[in-house]
Amino acid sequence: AGACLILSTSAFVVCPSRHHHQQLQFAGVKLPGTQPHQQQQSTRLGVDLRRGSPLMSGEAELIDGKAIAASIRLELKEQVDEFKEKSGITPGLAVVLVGDRRDSATYVRMKRKACEEIGVASFGFDYASDVTQAELLRCVAELNARADVHGILVQLPLPPHIDESAILDLILPEKDVDGLHPMNVAALSMGHTRPGQRPSWSFADLDFHVPCTPQGCIELLDRSGVTIEGKSAAVLGRSNIVGIPVAMLLMHRHATVTVVHSRTANAAEVVRAADIVVAAVGKAELVKGDWIKPGAVVIDVGINSVDDATKKAGYRLVGDVDFAEAKLKASKITPVPGGVGPMTIAMLLRNTVAGAARMHAAAAAAAAAAAAGGANGAAPAKPAIAA
Repeated sequence: AGACLILSTSAFVVCPSRHHHQQLQFAGVKLPGTQPHQQQQSTRLGVDLRRGSPLMSGEAELIDGKAIAASIRLELKEQVDEFKEKSGITPGLAVVLVGDRRDSATYVRMKRKACEEIGVASFGFDYASDVTQAELLRCVAELNARADVHGILVQLPLPPHIDESAILDLILPEKDVDGLHPMNVAALSMGHTRPGQRPSWSFADLDFHVPCTPQGCIELLDRSGVTIEGKSAAVLGRSNIVGIPVAMLLMHRHATVTVVHSRTANAAEVVRAADIVVAAVGKAELVKGDWIKPGAVVIDVGINSVDDATKKAGYRLVGDVDFAEAKLKASKITPVPGGVGPMTIAMLLRNTVAGAARMHAAAAAAAAAAAAGGANGAAPAKPAIAA
């Protein structure tokens, strides 16, 4: 998803081209001849090169997260139905909610509804905001031991008196569908998503959980036909939930990645050089249109509320990117809402289903090994790490 700048005596236009770097280098001097397919593509962005007539649309193509997430849920429903038929097991997700934050309660309801849609069992555990840490640790320990629970999600944030790390680290790595356990983070850091180490780019083929929102960002790029390899990418934000893991995923896919944060000098200049921009800083409309390289692909993870007297609620939701400005520069862009948000829940479901399949396969392999050991008169080997 790039752009070439074409100068003529009658117009200045932007047109997509897979050879945009070479054409930019020579813009204004001598350009390669425009191929028929490039002429057709150019009509979306500025001027019909064959007729020289101005066109109405100059906006980026929307990356529809709602539609892509819906298609993934359909795929997952088929997988769940097949898994149930073959194994007799229903994948199960347990969601722990603490306090009465309206936004957290809304997210949890959406997750439970999505589970019901694809046939995943949903178990809810709601606690008052004054719950003790010991109670939460006990809850997680019990869920770890339950055979019908294949994924555990503790809705964040937790109240200040709760040590989030202590709670999250207690979740078994294989049930950590948020992908935040140190073992899952380590697997991602070690590059286990690279080709040659895994059979394909499908996240379902991995043997660990990848954080949901970063996974959703990559899925949006893949399913929108965006090439990652060889591209420059700017990730705004360095949180352990989005910024760092999405930067690692992009790097493992052979992008050249720069992480932009609060101490980055000339942030706009850094972002302006990127072919792919992932914004995840939680600052409303921080990224302006002049930060965006013409033809870049923009993934806006942020969701912020800003005052708007024209709305019934008195506010509207916006991303970290100034959508109105950026859509005039980008080739593809996610809206807010309706972009990354639906993908996060879809990836949570995928992690749960994949986790159930992996646990079932591991149990079957252990049973087979035990049976083989018993037949030979030998005691089965103890696992290297206790579950």
